[in-house]
Amino acid sequence: MASRALAVWQNRQVVGLLVRRNLKVKYQQSVLGYAWSMLEPLAMSGVYFLVFGVLLNADRGTPGGPDAPGGYMLFLICGLLPWLSFSASLGEAPRALISHSKLITTMKVPREIFPLAVVTTKFVEYLFTWPVLLLFVFVLGGRTWGIGLLVWLPLALTVQFLFTLGVTLLLSSVNVLLRDIERIVRILNRVLFYASAVVYPASLVLDSGAAPGWFKVVYQLNPLVGIFQMHQSVWFPVGTPSSIALGGAIGGAVIMFIIGYSTFRRLEMSVLKEL
Repeated sequence: MASRALAVWQNRQVVGLLVRRNLKVKYQQSVLGYAWSMLEPLAMSGVYFLVFGVLLNADRGTPGGPDAPGGYMLFLICGLLPWLSFSASLGEAPRALISHSKLITTMKVPREIFPLAVVTTKFVEYLFTWPVLLLFVFVLGGRTWGIGLLVWLPLALTVQFLFTLGVTLLLSSVNVLLRDIERIVRILNRVLFYASAVVYPASLVLDSGAAPGWFKVVYQLNPLVGIFQMHQSVWFPVGTPSSIALGGAIGGAVIMFIIGYSTFRRLEMSVLKEL
Protein backbone atom coordinates (compact mmCIF):
# COMPACT_ATOMS: atom_id res chain seq x y z
CA MET A 1 0.00 0.00 0.00
CA ALA A 2 2.86 2.37 0.80
CA SER A 3 4.45 1.83 -2.60
CA ARG A 4 1.13 2.38 -4.37
CA ALA A 5 0.49 5.52 -2.33
CA LEU A 6 3.90 6.80 -3.39
CA ALA A 7 3.09 6.02 -7.02
CA VAL A 8 -0.18 7.94 -6.75
CA TRP A 9 1.66 10.89 -5.21
CA GLN A 10 4.19 10.86 -8.04
CA ASN A 11 1.30 11.00 -10.51
CA ARG A 12 -0.59 13.72 -8.63
CA GLN A 13 -0.40 15.97 -11.68
CA VAL A 14 -2.51 13.42 -13.58
CA VAL A 15 -5.09 13.61 -10.79
CA GLY A 16 -5.05 17.40 -11.09
CA LEU A 17 -5.54 17.22 -14.86
CA LEU A 18 -8.47 14.83 -14.48
CA VAL A 19 -10.09 17.06 -11.85
CA ARG A 20 -9.74 20.16 -14.02
CA ARG A 21 -11.11 18.28 -17.03
CA ASN A 22 -14.12 17.05 -15.01
CA LEU A 23 -14.88 20.58 -13.84
CA LYS A 24 -14.58 22.02 -17.35
CA VAL A 25 -16.85 19.31 -18.79
CA LYS A 26 -19.47 19.98 -16.12
CA TYR A 27 -19.67 23.71 -16.79
CA GLN A 28 -19.00 23.84 -20.54
CA GLN A 29 -21.86 25.04 -22.74
CA SER A 30 -23.65 26.20 -19.59
CA VAL A 31 -24.94 29.76 -19.46
CA LEU A 32 -24.83 30.00 -15.66
CA GLY A 33 -21.69 27.86 -15.21
CA TYR A 34 -20.38 28.04 -11.65
CA ALA A 35 -23.65 29.58 -10.47
CA TRP A 36 -25.24 26.13 -10.66
CA SER A 37 -23.06 25.09 -7.71
CA MET A 38 -24.97 27.63 -5.62
CA LEU A 39 -28.43 27.52 -7.21
CA GLU A 40 -28.96 23.78 -6.71
CA PRO A 41 -28.33 23.75 -2.93
CA LEU A 42 -30.36 26.96 -2.56
CA ALA A 43 -33.35 25.41 -4.32
CA MET A 44 -33.10 22.14 -2.37
CA SER A 45 -32.72 24.00 0.92
CA GLY A 46 -35.89 25.95 0.22
CA VAL A 47 -37.86 22.79 -0.57
CA TYR A 48 -36.63 20.84 2.47
CA PHE A 49 -37.15 23.84 4.75
CA LEU A 50 -40.76 24.01 3.62
CA VAL A 51 -41.35 20.26 3.99
CA PHE A 52 -39.39 19.48 7.15
CA GLY A 53 -39.12 22.84 8.88
CA VAL A 54 -42.64 24.14 8.27
CA LEU A 55 -44.89 21.15 7.55
CA LEU A 56 -43.23 18.43 9.67
CA ASN A 57 -41.84 20.72 12.39
CA ALA A 58 -38.40 19.05 12.36
CA ASP A 59 -36.86 22.29 13.62
CA ARG A 60 -37.87 21.36 17.17
CA GLY A 61 -34.78 19.18 17.40
CA THR A 62 -32.32 21.82 16.17
CA PRO A 63 -29.22 21.84 18.43
CA GLY A 64 -29.64 24.71 20.88
CA GLY A 65 -33.36 24.93 20.18
CA PRO A 66 -35.32 26.81 17.48
CA ASP A 67 -33.84 30.09 18.74
CA ALA A 68 -30.22 28.96 18.22
CA PRO A 69 -28.17 31.35 16.02
CA GLY A 70 -28.99 30.48 12.43
CA GLY A 71 -31.90 28.25 13.40
CA TYR A 72 -33.11 25.26 11.45
CA MET A 73 -32.32 26.84 8.06
CA LEU A 74 -28.60 27.05 8.84
CA PHE A 75 -28.69 23.54 10.31
CA LEU A 76 -30.25 22.32 7.08
CA ILE A 77 -27.82 24.01 4.69
CA CYS A 78 -24.65 23.00 6.60
CA GLY A 79 -25.72 19.35 6.39
CA LEU A 80 -27.14 19.45 2.89
CA LEU A 81 -24.02 20.85 1.21
CA PRO A 82 -21.65 18.02 2.27
CA TRP A 83 -24.40 15.51 1.53
CA LEU A 84 -24.68 16.75 -2.06
CA SER A 85 -20.92 16.23 -2.42
CA PHE A 86 -21.11 12.67 -1.04
CA SER A 87 -24.22 11.85 -3.04
CA ALA A 88 -22.60 13.03 -6.29
CA SER A 89 -19.50 10.91 -5.58
CA LEU A 90 -21.67 7.91 -4.75
CA GLY A 91 -23.62 8.36 -7.98
CA GLU A 92 -20.48 8.50 -10.12
CA ALA A 93 -18.49 5.89 -8.20
CA PRO A 94 -19.69 2.82 -10.19
CA ARG A 95 -18.49 4.35 -13.48
CA ALA A 96 -15.21 5.79 -12.19
CA LEU A 97 -13.21 3.11 -14.05
CA ILE A 98 -15.58 2.35 -16.93
CA SER A 99 -15.70 5.98 -18.08
CA HIS A 100 -11.88 6.06 -18.20
CA SER A 101 -11.38 2.66 -19.81
CA LYS A 102 -9.30 3.99 -22.72
CA LEU A 103 -6.96 5.91 -20.42
CA ILE A 104 -6.63 2.95 -18.05
CA THR A 105 -5.63 0.57 -20.84
CA THR A 106 -3.19 2.97 -22.51
CA MET A 107 -1.61 4.97 -19.66
CA LYS A 108 0.91 3.41 -17.31
CA VAL A 109 -0.32 5.01 -14.09
CA PRO A 110 -1.78 3.62 -10.84
CA ARG A 111 -5.43 2.86 -11.45
CA GLU A 112 -6.34 4.31 -8.07
CA ILE A 113 -5.99 7.81 -9.47
CA PHE A 114 -9.25 7.52 -11.43
CA PRO A 115 -11.52 6.91 -8.40
CA LEU A 116 -9.40 9.45 -6.52
CA ALA A 117 -10.03 12.03 -9.26
CA VAL A 118 -13.80 11.50 -8.99
CA VAL A 119 -13.79 12.03 -5.22
CA THR A 120 -11.45 15.03 -5.45
CA THR A 121 -13.64 16.66 -8.11
CA LYS A 122 -16.70 16.44 -5.88
CA PHE A 123 -14.68 17.69 -2.93
CA VAL A 124 -13.61 20.75 -4.93
CA GLU A 125 -17.22 21.33 -5.98
CA TYR A 126 -18.19 21.22 -2.30
CA LEU A 127 -15.64 23.92 -1.57
CA PHE A 128 -17.26 25.97 -4.35
CA THR A 129 -20.53 25.91 -2.38
CA TRP A 130 -19.01 27.52 0.70
CA PRO A 131 -20.01 31.04 -0.43
CA VAL A 132 -23.62 29.82 -0.14
CA LEU A 133 -23.00 28.57 3.40
CA LEU A 134 -21.23 31.75 4.49
CA LEU A 135 -24.04 33.81 3.00
CA PHE A 136 -26.55 31.89 5.10
CA VAL A 137 -24.36 32.29 8.19
CA PHE A 138 -24.25 36.05 7.66
CA VAL A 139 -27.93 36.54 6.80
CA LEU A 140 -29.27 34.20 9.51
CA GLY A 141 -26.94 35.46 12.22
CA GLY A 142 -25.12 32.17 12.65
CA ARG A 143 -22.03 31.87 14.81
CA THR A 144 -19.08 29.56 15.04
CA TRP A 145 -16.59 28.69 17.76
CA GLY A 146 -12.87 27.95 17.88
CA ILE A 147 -13.14 24.19 18.36
CA GLY A 148 -15.68 24.05 15.54
CA LEU A 149 -13.30 25.60 13.01
CA LEU A 150 -10.08 24.06 14.30
CA VAL A 151 -11.30 20.56 15.19
CA TRP A 152 -14.72 19.61 13.85
CA LEU A 153 -14.40 21.10 10.37
CA PRO A 154 -10.99 19.54 9.46
CA LEU A 155 -12.03 16.25 11.04
CA ALA A 156 -15.34 16.19 9.15
CA LEU A 157 -13.66 16.91 5.82
CA THR A 158 -10.92 14.31 6.37
CA VAL A 159 -13.25 11.54 7.53
CA GLN A 160 -15.77 12.21 4.76
CA PHE A 161 -13.04 12.21 2.10
CA LEU A 162 -11.58 8.93 3.39
CA PHE A 163 -14.98 7.26 3.64
CA THR A 164 -16.05 8.45 0.18
CA LEU A 165 -12.78 7.30 -1.36
CA GLY A 166 -13.20 3.85 0.17
CA VAL A 167 -16.74 3.58 -1.17
CA THR A 168 -15.64 4.76 -4.63
CA LEU A 169 -12.74 2.29 -4.80
CA LEU A 170 -15.09 -0.54 -3.88
CA LEU A 171 -17.97 0.33 -6.20
CA SER A 172 -15.82 1.30 -9.18
CA SER A 173 -14.03 -2.06 -9.25
CA VAL A 174 -17.03 -4.28 -8.51
CA ASN A 175 -19.26 -2.52 -11.05
CA VAL A 176 -16.92 -3.41 -13.93
CA LEU A 177 -17.67 -7.08 -13.25
CA LEU A 178 -21.22 -6.72 -11.97
CA ARG A 179 -23.18 -3.94 -13.69
CA ASP A 180 -26.14 -4.28 -11.31
CA ILE A 181 -24.18 -2.16 -8.85
CA GLU A 182 -25.28 1.04 -10.59
CA ARG A 183 -28.94 0.27 -9.94
CA ILE A 184 -28.26 -0.71 -6.35
CA VAL A 185 -26.42 2.56 -5.79
CA ARG A 186 -29.43 4.60 -6.96
CA ILE A 187 -31.56 2.95 -4.28
CA LEU A 188 -28.82 3.21 -1.67
CA ASN A 189 -28.42 6.91 -2.36
CA ARG A 190 -32.03 7.60 -1.43
CA VAL A 191 -31.96 5.36 1.65
CA LEU A 192 -28.80 6.94 3.05
CA PHE A 193 -30.20 10.44 2.63
CA TYR A 194 -33.00 9.79 5.10
CA ALA A 195 -30.90 7.52 7.33
CA SER A 196 -28.08 10.02 7.92
CA ALA A 197 -29.61 13.00 9.77
CA VAL A 198 -29.15 15.44 6.90
CA VAL A 199 -32.51 17.23 6.90
CA TYR A 200 -33.56 16.36 10.44
CA PRO A 201 -31.57 16.50 13.70
CA ALA A 202 -30.27 13.15 14.96
CA SER A 203 -31.71 14.01 18.37
CA LEU A 204 -35.20 13.32 17.00
CA VAL A 205 -34.18 9.66 16.70
CA LEU A 206 -31.94 9.44 19.78
CA ASP A 207 -34.48 11.10 22.09
CA SER A 208 -37.43 9.17 20.72
CA GLY A 209 -39.10 6.81 23.18
CA ALA A 210 -40.46 4.72 20.34
CA ALA A 211 -37.01 3.62 19.11
CA PRO A 212 -35.39 0.75 21.07
CA GLY A 213 -31.91 1.16 22.51
CA TRP A 214 -30.26 -1.25 20.09
CA PHE A 215 -31.70 0.66 17.13
CA LYS A 216 -30.25 3.94 18.43
CA VAL A 217 -26.80 2.35 18.70
CA VAL A 218 -27.00 0.91 15.18
CA TYR A 219 -28.26 4.27 13.91
CA GLN A 220 -25.23 6.08 15.37
CA LEU A 221 -22.83 3.52 13.91
CA ASN A 222 -23.76 4.74 10.44
CA PRO A 223 -20.58 6.70 9.58
CA LEU A 224 -22.57 9.37 7.75
CA VAL A 225 -24.51 10.29 10.89
CA GLY A 226 -21.31 11.20 12.72
CA ILE A 227 -19.84 12.92 9.66
CA PHE A 228 -22.79 15.25 9.17
CA GLN A 229 -23.03 15.91 12.90
CA MET A 230 -19.41 17.07 12.76
CA HIS A 231 -20.25 19.42 9.88
CA GLN A 232 -23.17 20.80 11.86
CA SER A 233 -21.08 21.12 15.02
CA VAL A 234 -19.02 23.84 13.34
CA TRP A 235 -22.02 26.16 13.80
CA PHE A 236 -23.95 24.42 16.59
CA PRO A 237 -21.70 23.69 19.61
CA VAL A 238 -24.35 21.69 21.47
CA GLY A 239 -24.85 19.38 18.50
CA THR A 240 -21.50 17.58 18.71
CA PRO A 241 -21.66 13.83 17.97
CA SER A 242 -21.73 11.30 20.78
CA SER A 243 -18.78 9.01 21.38
CA ILE A 244 -20.64 6.22 19.54
CA ALA A 245 -21.37 8.40 16.51
CA LEU A 246 -17.83 9.79 16.47
CA GLY A 247 -16.33 6.31 16.74
CA GLY A 248 -18.70 5.05 14.06
CA ALA A 249 -17.66 7.86 11.71
CA ILE A 250 -13.89 7.56 12.16
CA GLY A 251 -13.82 3.77 12.51
CA GLY A 252 -16.30 3.31 9.67
CA ALA A 253 -14.23 5.53 7.36
CA VAL A 254 -11.04 3.60 8.10
CA ILE A 255 -12.75 0.21 7.70
CA MET A 256 -14.49 1.32 4.50
CA PHE A 257 -11.21 2.51 3.02
CA ILE A 258 -9.45 -0.76 3.89
CA ILE A 259 -12.28 -2.83 2.39
CA GLY A 260 -12.49 -0.62 -0.69
CA TYR A 261 -8.78 -0.57 -1.34
CA SER A 262 -8.24 -4.30 -0.72
CA THR A 263 -11.16 -5.15 -3.02
CA PHE A 264 -9.84 -2.75 -5.65
CA ARG A 265 -6.41 -4.41 -5.60
CA ARG A 266 -7.83 -7.93 -5.53
CA LEU A 267 -10.03 -7.31 -8.58
CA GLU A 268 -7.56 -5.15 -10.47
CA MET A 269 -6.40 -7.76 -12.98
CA SER A 270 -9.94 -9.01 -13.62
CA VAL A 271 -11.05 -5.43 -14.15
CA LEU A 272 -8.24 -4.79 -16.66
CA LYS A 273 -9.25 -7.87 -18.64
CA GLU A 274 -12.87 -6.78 -18.68
CA LEU A 275 -12.01 -3.24 -19.78
